[in-house]
Amino acid sequence: MPGANLDAVDLPESKKKYISEKVNPLLEDLVRSVLTRMPEEPLPFMIKHLREKSGKGNIDLDAVNQENALLEAEIQLMQTKLSEVSTQAAAMLGDAAAPKDEETEDDDADVVEDIPETNVARPRTSVSAEAYGAWNQKKEFVPPKHPKSDEQRGRIKKTFSTNFMFSGLRETEVNVILDAVEEVIVPPGDRIIKQGDAGDFMFVVESGSLECLIADEVVKVVEAGEVFGELALLYNAPRAASVQAKDRCVCWKLDRETFNYIVKDAAVKKRDQYMDFFKQVPLLNAVDSYGRSQVADALIQETFQKGDAVITQGEEGNKFYIIESGICEATKTEGGVDKKLELKSGDYFGELALLNNEPRAATVKASSESVTLLSIDRKAFTRLLGSLKDILTEQQTRYA
Repeated sequence: MPGANLDAVDLPESKKKYISEKVNPLLEDLVRSVLTRMPEEPLPFMIKHLREKSGKGNIDLDAVNQENALLEAEIQLMQTKLSEVSTQAAAMLGDAAAPKDEETEDDDADVVEDIPETNVARPRTSVSAEAYGAWNQKKEFVPPKHPKSDEQRGRIKKTFSTNFMFSGLRETEVNVILDAVEEVIVPPGDRIIKQGDAGDFMFVVESGSLECLIADEVVKVVEAGEVFGELALLYNAPRAASVQAKDRCVCWKLDRETFNYIVKDAAVKKRDQYMDFFKQVPLLNAVDSYGRSQVADALIQETFQKGDAVITQGEEGNKFYIIESGICEATKTEGGVDKKLELKSGDYFGELALLNNEPRAATVKASSESVTLLSIDRKAFTRLLGSLKDILTEQQTRYA
């Protein structure tokens, strides 16, 4: 979305330049920080943030020392990982160079004396692929099977259908997942995941809600239809946060091997695709990286042809839309006069009905031959983008 139009304000060029280069970046950083933390008392938080930016705030030496220690640990882990990769590469190159039609003279020649460590906690920098060599042969995948009633399978399938990670799977893949997941009942207050631990399972919430905590500070709440614990499996990293039940929860856990074999490749591809696309959506700059990944998981892709109405003025609205590709035209009729606005890739619409709990304020139709939209329902919109209400409210005149 566009920022303030300084050209429309009667200011000297020197002041416009000062605002653009000096003031706007400071204000954007301040707003981003406030929206990330959402403090109960914004003013003291903002004052403290500005003092810290100026270098005059109270410095928490313990926090600085702790952060330095974490950075040093990450450097050591990266060095370990580089050493491990080098060893694996050497092993694989050795396999590739060996003649395939000749028997080795020594049966022990293929034995690797020093097997590299594979359970070292890795920093979450990129999606990790498994390396296979003479010392690490890839096993045939045999998915686990946990018996379930038809009623249970129906419930699980319904829960999975609302989640990005599973919505694109084929029927045969869904059936493998339905067999593989195992029910977990989490009593109120129980911590099902502990920050820093190794992760061998991801979870899908069927009912109840759980809090995600980093250093015992709640950063997110996951509810029915959402997943958690997937980052440790996607990035082969330690648990990034602890997860604790707010009330009695019914979850379904999926093991790492089945997740990697069935879900991971598709999930990584879709999430990375959307995360890259989000760079074209300035609205989401105010959401942190983890929040954007959760938005990516909640989005549903919809396709419209030229002339199709996506929303109609006056009807009830339950979805928020982001244009992935194509062009739409928004039309608002007031007093017999039509006001029109062209919307393109990266623009969004449909937020007014959700923010104000009112009928649709305009009609939006596909105006190019094909339009691809990413939609998110009212509940997910409120949960994931509710913190952006002030920004959306300020910019709502764009579509009013």
